[in-house]
Amino acid sequence: MYISARERKILELLLARNEETTVKDLANELQVSSRTVHRDLKGVEEILKEYDLGLNKKSGIGIQMIGDDETKEKLKLFLFNLSHSEYTPEERQTIILSELLDSTEPVKLMSLANDLNVTIATISNDLNKVEERLAAFQLHLLRKRGYGVEITGSESAKRKAMSKHIIENIDEYELISMIKETIQKKSSQAIDTITDRLLGLVDKKKLLIIERQIDQIKDDLPYSIADSAYIGLVVHLALALERIQQGEDINFDSDYLQSLKDTKEYKVAEKIVVGLEDIFRINISHGEIGYITMHLMGAKHRNDHEDLLEDTSLHVGMLAQKLIRFVSDEIETDLTKNISLFQGLVAHLRPALYRLKQNMGISNPLLTRIEQDYHDIFSVLEKGVQEIFPDLHVPKEEIGYLVMHFASALLNKDQHQELKTLVVCSSGIGTSKILSTKLQQQIAGLQTVNASLFDLDDIDINEFDAIISTIPLKDFTEDYLVVSPLLSADEVDKVKRFLLGKNKPIRKSNQQETMAKLPGKTGDFLQHIRKMKNVSTAIYQILNGFSFTRIEESQSVESILTSSCEELLANGIISGDAREVLSDLLQREEIGGLGIPGTSLALYHTKSRKVLEPSFTITRLKNPIEVKAMDGSQVDMNTVLLMLSPVENQEETLEILSAISSLIIRDEQSIKQFESGEEQEIVNLLTTELKSIYEQTLTH
Repeated sequence: MYISARERKILELLLARNEETTVKDLANELQVSSRTVHRDLKGVEEILKEYDLGLNKKSGIGIQMIGDDETKEKLKLFLFNLSHSEYTPEERQTIILSELLDSTEPVKLMSLANDLNVTIATISNDLNKVEERLAAFQLHLLRKRGYGVEITGSESAKRKAMSKHIIENIDEYELISMIKETIQKKSSQAIDTITDRLLGLVDKKKLLIIERQIDQIKDDLPYSIADSAYIGLVVHLALALERIQQGEDINFDSDYLQSLKDTKEYKVAEKIVVGLEDIFRINISHGEIGYITMHLMGAKHRNDHEDLLEDTSLHVGMLAQKLIRFVSDEIETDLTKNISLFQGLVAHLRPALYRLKQNMGISNPLLTRIEQDYHDIFSVLEKGVQEIFPDLHVPKEEIGYLVMHFASALLNKDQHQELKTLVVCSSGIGTSKILSTKLQQQIAGLQTVNASLFDLDDIDINEFDAIISTIPLKDFTEDYLVVSPLLSADEVDKVKRFLLGKNKPIRKSNQQETMAKLPGKTGDFLQHIRKMKNVSTAIYQILNGFSFTRIEESQSVESILTSSCEELLANGIISGDAREVLSDLLQREEIGGLGIPGTSLALYHTKSRKVLEPSFTITRLKNPIEVKAMDGSQVDMNTVLLMLSPVENQEETLEILSAISSLIIRDEQSIKQFESGEEQEIVNLLTTELKSIYEQTLTH
């Protein structure tokens, strides 16, 4: 039976989807016109007849493959083992790129033409497209008659290209499955799939060994890593080992390497390398350790709560607030007081800015859908990043993730949820967040908990009324529903039908519901009370301990901080020796400037074991002092904002301190009040903000 490349792709797409899909969506995936898809569907239906399968066509909704699941598996296996005599142009270019990246010597055009069963002219045209892809990595194609073609450029650039090439072209779930050892054993016969070709760049056994090494050290990191970053690190290390064993080493700037050696990530990278050297009996250079460190520093955190007292987070917080203000002004909707949006953006931007500065790149498999579904907000953020980050090139992939955070904030509604649903998602913070928000928005009576695929083994499934996933869960025996992360209107109906069978009534969304009842179950009620207690305690401690001091005579920063710490010691907020807290503050200042750019404010902050409770105090100076700002510039400081926190803290306490940090830099009016406002004005501002947080906690 002859199957064309497009027919095969259409069949694969239909087999991968349990719900209806439109011809337009298929056309977008294949990068052809809808008319072309309609024409190819005739051939697809003929193929399906041979397997006793068919197409269910619903006007205005889409098409869906129908038939016995066992028969579908037979068709899937046939397509999987099909020896490709024809590829789509995109598949050919992917294969050519894989061959060139993997080769240590020039590749003949005739060899590529024979391999892909096309003419040399076709290969030459494909190479033009391949060269466009390589340009983003500062790589080039060297083409000479009689010599062949090869990729030229740095080793680090080649690895970046390989890593992105694999992650963008292989289904994320397939990689996760492979890493988790759940992938089905493939037939021993020769298979010529695109996935097979791409994975030729790495040894699958290495992936598994490396994953085990990373799993052993992940608790050493001060944060958890998102699935996408986790996969990226595993793939990078596998590629690095392959290249090292081929004699290819990476060049790393010695001064920059030295600057990395004091970081937590470098120590973790060293630990990974020691394990890999022992297993593979090879020597791994310090440059390779530096490169692994960069990957760890650019890893996206899985949680969306960011502690603004950590290192560079407050500077990132300023940039996040500027972006929020820009978007708020553009769309004429005030998002500046949305603490969840602010914290989520800081958590995303901190590693994202590092990735951008190091030109590391990131993939976003949902980019096309995001651009289509959120076109307006996407355009606003394209303008926003140009204004807020003028010195950085921010690719569309990163903008897509930022869109998800803002879309989630715009979609969110205050309504109480009662049906507990586990949302399994592995596409990043913003994606899982927007899916949960959309579910809650569309279906009242829904409480969502997000989990990654890697978390599933540690979760008690019995705690949940339903499970909804954005990816198929192989070897998972519980009942669950697969939906796309962006949740189409048809999928909302499908979710409602799915939840109807879960023994709890699904109410229609009622926008008039504004007050929520307290949780009904004893456990939920106690959890709610615990959260309220922690929030109340933190707010009371901060407001009760707040002080506003004026200093008339000229003093040094150290002298001002010493006086503040001694006063806090006398008030019981600091215990033991106040000089230890002073030392922590001065060490923090050495890491980077604490002045807020464009203002006369400086936020001195630290965590210390000598601090007993959270504290926020202000000292106003008659004679300004020049201090270093967070962006490296200088500011004339006339107001010292001092924020202290115990080392061990409740999550709610960190949220309150983050909220105050956000308030300081929220807008020009807020900054002006902290710069020159009277004590009672600032007390009123703080009280209003913290009262709002308390009331939100009370009704959620």
